Amino acid sequence: MRQSEIERKTLETKIKLKIDLDGSGANHIDTGVGFLDHMLTLFAVHSGYDLDIKCTGDTEVDDHHSVEDIGIALGEAVKEALGDRRGIVRYGSQWLPMDEALVLCAVDVSGRSCLRYDLSIPSEKVGSFDTELVEEFFTGFTRKAELCLHIRQFDGTNSHHIIEAAFKGFGRALSQATAINSKNPNEIPSSKGVL
Repeated sequence: MRQSEIERKTLETKIKLKIDLDGSGANHIDTGVGFLDHMLTLFAVHSGYDLDIKCTGDTEVDDHHSVEDIGIALGEAVKEALGDRRGIVRYGSQWLPMDEALVLCAVDVSGRSCLRYDLSIPSEKVGSFDTELVEEFFTGFTRKAELCLHIRQFDGTNSHHIIEAAFKGFGRALSQATAINSKNPNEIPSSKGVL
């Protein structure tokens, strides 16, 4: 069972998160940050992961701590659910068009943390959401999940569309990379024998 359950408590946030990598995309998400709820719902649906998240954070300050800590908790959960990463495909990529926006997401579940983030989001906010927090989310995620993630924008002028393309593409690329390889379901996908 490729599942995990994470609880993360700090002086700024309290998070409970459950994930099932072999789910159907069912989700119950309440982060206290409406736009992030929308993006994580899209992530769950497009990855096919079952995802439950409840976060209580100091959003009276701003959304930074909640967004960053949810990225951290999700990264921890994915890493735990993957175990030794035996049998996974390891690599995944997705070109994701969202109206005028076009974003490429590529993943290597390598055991090494690396984020290459290249989104040019034209507005500072989408609704009340600070768009600079998108990078904070993905930074927290990649550090804790111990994987390499490239997110690169090739087109787009609408901030909502660009971010949505990134989250959908992220879900689909990660789903490909963490899928079980039917040819080698018991092998570590590395010439080193370990990830």
